[in-house]
Amino acid sequence: MRKSTPTRRRKKAPTRVLALPELEQSKAAVLNRLTSASGQRTYDHAIREFVAWYCSEPRLAFNRAVVLRYRIHLEQCHYAPATINLRLAAVRRVAYEAADAGLLRPERAAGIRRVKGVRRFGVRLGNWLTPEQGRRLLARRRSTTPRELRDRAMLAVLPSTTAWASNPMPRDSIKSRADLDPPCATARG
Repeated sequence: MRKSTPTRRRKKAPTRVLALPELEQSKAAVLNRLTSASGQRTYDHAIREFVAWYCSEPRLAFNRAVVLRYRIHLEQCHYAPATINLRLAAVRRVAYEAADAGLLRPERAAGIRRVKGVRRFGVRLGNWLTPEQGRRLLARRRSTTPRELRDRAMLAVLPSTTAWASNPMPRDSIKSRADLDPPCATARG
């Protein structure tokens, strides 16, 4: 009969707290992989914001829980879902690059990559006008540049579309269609 020997357990590596130089190295690797100048600017800003938040918190290990806390922080700042998702994508890329460089364990990077983004409801683009704001804008002086003519033409069509369906203009406030029509809707710039 064999005598059992005690099994040796491997010690767990201590939780890694990424310092500023390692984060900068990962940031540089992320930005070097991006080809678009706009994408580089956007990711650079998002990563700088995360690094500032990460360094302002008590020393935390770079893991899934920290990224979830960052997501909660962004939600409390009332950022739009698209902004939050973009910033989380940048943080995920930093984790991926840190794991590739050996600065972060791959299972930690995989945990960070599994952090879900914020759910987006509908598509809201730009700043929406109320009917009163639309009337005031149309009542302004006549348009002179091609861009102003285009904008006026788009605003003139809005009352008849579903864009203002949730808060439609009262019919009696529109005297005639001529009040809303632009002087020249075919101008090109």
